[in-house]
Amino acid sequence: MSRLPITKTPKVYVGGAFIRSESARTFPLRDAAGNFFANIPQCTRKDLRNAVEAAAKAGPGWARRTAYNRGQIIYRLGEMLEARKADMADALAVGGASKSAAAKEITATIDRLIYYAGWADKYEQVLGNVNPVASPHFNFTVTEPMGIVGLLAPEEAPLLALVSLIAPAITSGNTVVALASTAQPYPAIVLGEMLATSDLPGGVVNLLTGFRKELVPTFASHTHLRAIAGVANADERKALKLAAADSVKRVKLLKTEEPVDWFSEKAQGLYEVRDTLEFKTTWHPIGA
Repeated sequence: MSRLPITKTPKVYVGGAFIRSESARTFPLRDAAGNFFANIPQCTRKDLRNAVEAAAKAGPGWARRTAYNRGQIIYRLGEMLEARKADMADALAVGGASKSAAAKEITATIDRLIYYAGWADKYEQVLGNVNPVASPHFNFTVTEPMGIVGLLAPEEAPLLALVSLIAPAITSGNTVVALASTAQPYPAIVLGEMLATSDLPGGVVNLLTGFRKELVPTFASHTHLRAIAGVANADERKALKLAAADSVKRVKLLKTEEPVDWFSEKAQGLYEVRDTLEFKTTWHPIGA
């Protein structure tokens, strides 16, 4: 008797658990040949709000961890991706990536995780400062995580671009709610499976799939999101900046009209970490 293959039911990773959309809606994903591959959860505004709640619960514990420990955990993510290269290559192949292109993107993603893992216990020494002042005080500036960061991944480089946005935010102690590529969401599904079995606490990274036109307005207006970063078109940038002004959140958006080379060294750096931090300056009287 022939046996029917057991196909995977893709779910998004939110709050350390795999969930379907609360609306139960899905949209079909087809492979490069046009054949049906899977039904992907079509997340709603309610899913986004739930993800923000999960990120808020995980935030204080993640921010309290030592910088060294955060670096260890991010390094471990790179190790896990290294061990599951074949699974991720298959996920990228669904979107039409060749073997060589998939291998290149996975290698670049691993290197990016290791790069930010190395910065985890060093950025404070570079970005913080002891300030000279003309009074009898010690004056010093230290960094603090912003809180919850909303991320909008581009359609291209669905794994590398997504991780390039996530890594600097969690390196500095923030939690993340990220919207994956709509055209190529499957690598984000597989990434969620790796996160679930890693040392990263549940809720630190929350991955959503769905349509940008439904979710971008809520990303912009949600008051608990302290920053928005990623890639957006002109209409999205306008909506995000206008709504973000009401809740005084930081916005850093790249333009879809100016494609980013995510493989370039310019797509990583200390300034990417700095953009997810707040700075606190303290005055302490000398001799007190």
